[in-house]
Amino acid sequence: MAHKITEECVACGSCQPECPEEAITEGDIYVIDPEKCSDCGNCAEVCPTDAVEEG
Repeated sequence: MAHKITEECVACGSCQPECPEEAITEGDIYVIDPEKCSDCGNCAEVCPTDAVEEG
């Protein structure tokens, strides 16, 4: 199941370059496209606010 980004996101941008599938898009908070997410967890590892969780 794909990871998702919660309301804890501060839109710092640290997760986006870590995604090998380019599944993360920028916004008020970042969003992970579940169709593209390979569930690798790279984004969760670099998130400073622990806003990424397994979906």
